Amino acid sequence: MIAATIESSGINMNNIYKLVALLSILLITTPLRAEVNIGAEDIKAIKQAALNYIESQHQVKPENMSKALHKKLAKRTFWRSTQGEDYVMETSYDTMIKVAKSYNKKGDKFPKQPKKIVEILDADERVASIKLTADDWIDYMHLIKSEDGEWKIINVLWRYHDISKHVSKYISKH
Repeated sequence: MIAATIESSGINMNNIYKLVALLSILLITTPLRAEVNIGAEDIKAIKQAALNYIESQHQVKPENMSKALHKKLAKRTFWRSTQGEDYVMETSYDTMIKVAKSYNKKGDKFPKQPKKIVEILDADERVASIKLTADDWIDYMHLIKSEDGEWKIINVLWRYHDISKHVSKYISKH
């Protein structure tokens, strides 16, 4: 009945079928943006955890790094040994606290106005995935919300923007 009404109005059914097929293909192939199923306070806390992480390195504030990280942090990247072999380099919670204490002690590792873009890629109740873009690197992070309501970074996968920097300067054990 609908088809007869459309045809009687002078609209070509073949064009309608083509339009429906095109829309179906677009809906199937277009990636959907991840949903963020949390409130404004959680969004703010997730972003603050990422900012505590990066700003602790900018400002030499290990206490902020400690606030940001879960004790079971696993931070990883790929690296190339001096022998030319790729391996996964891992960094722990304790090492990141040391990084926050010493990496930028002279104040020369970052520009005056460092880049720090935090994007929440996905979040739901007690888990979140985010992307932190800094001046020299990108961090993809997973966060969990603890029982006391604090958001903590538990996983980080990172890389330099300039991939050629992923090379050991010293002889590696890998």
